[in-house]
Formats: sequence, structure tokens, C-alpha cells
Amino acid sequence: MTAIALTLLVLTAVTPVLWLGVEQLLRHRALEGLTVPRSATIVHAIGLTVLLGLATATAIVAATAGPAIGLAAATATVITAVAAVTGGGPVVRAVLKLGGVRGDPAPTPASENDDDTEAPDDAETPDDADTAPSDPNEVGPLRGGRVIGYLERLAVVTTLMAGWPEGLAIILAVKSLARYPELRAPQASEQFIMGTFASVLWAIGLAGIEHLITA
Repeated sequence: MTAIALTLLVLTAVTPVLWLGVEQLLRHRALEGLTVPRSATIVHAIGLTVLLGLATATAIVAATAGPAIGLAAATATVITAVAAVTGGGPVVRAVLKLGGVRGDPAPTPASENDDDTEAPDDAETPDDADTAPSDPNEVGPLRGGRVIGYLERLAVVTTLMAGWPEGLAIILAVKSLARYPELRAPQASEQFIMGTFASVLWAIGLAGIEHLITA
């Protein structure tokens, strides 16, 4: 059962990367003035469902399996960190879309520097976390969202796996202080709150899965 849990965890880490490829394709079509099929929304919905389904299945299997030891435990820790980083981007973008966060229309092909793409959270970046849209039609005021999101989730998940939950307060305090000057921009506070909560909750969930596998 431990092997199955690890396999599902690997799929949870890899699925967002494949999803990113689809988002990039759709974004390039939009930037080139091509029509993005309505099915694109369905693709994103399916992708999010699959991702959350894999994470849930991993947790269920891990809860019923015996604790991993040795190499298996170390592997679970590493894969969990990767899954926390890669999976947060799609989750954040989905939450921002559901929350109705939209940025100012405008990026041009030259302004898109990223790859975690498509919805608010990655404009200049994606992943992620507090958000910087990278969707051709959505640009938000918060810069560096993708990279900050990656680092944020990595910090959160490693802090929890190390058994130091107090570190969360430091992580969020540092991020809030760094973002404070930008939060006065239109929609910035909404993006910050929703993006950060979604990003942190995803990382916490992955840390919980790692605990189920190794404890």
C-alpha cells in the first residue's frame, strides 16, 4: 500500500506540469489572436478535478497503509515537497477565478514572462501564490507571484514536515510585509488573501499526506 501511495503522490506532483503545457498552448493561441475553444474551461475543470482527486486518493491510501521507513520515507518527503510546489499554481488560479478576481486587460506577448499560467496568479509568474495573472486578458498588480508562490509553498511544507509549525507565522509575516506597499492597488488585497490562503492550504494538505505516509 505504501508503494501505491507513493505512486499516487508522484502523479500528484506530475499532473500540474502536464496541465501547465495545456495552459501555455491556450495562452499562446490567445496571444496570437486565435479563438480559444470553449472546451478550454472544461479542460481546466477536469485538470483541477484530477489533481484534487489524486491528492485525496493519496491521503486515503496513505491512511490505510503502514508507515513508510528508510528510503521510502525519504522519497515520500522529497516527492511531497515537489507536489506542494507544482500543484499549488493550478489550485490558486482556480480559486482566483472562482473568486471573480480579474486584472487590468493588457499584457502583450512581450509582457508574459512566465509559465505557470492562465489565471490570476501568474501574470508575471503563476504559480503562484499570491498572484500575478499570466492570462493574456488578466494582469494583476502583484508582481513575482509565481516565484513567490513556489518559495512560499516550499517553505510551508518543509516547515511542517520538520515539525516546526511556528515557522508558518514567520513565513506569512515576511510575505505580508514585503507585499504591503502593493496591496493598495486595485484588487491587490483580494488577490493576496485568496491566493495566499489557497497556496498555503495546499502546502499544508500535502504536509498532512506526508505525515500519513511516514507516521
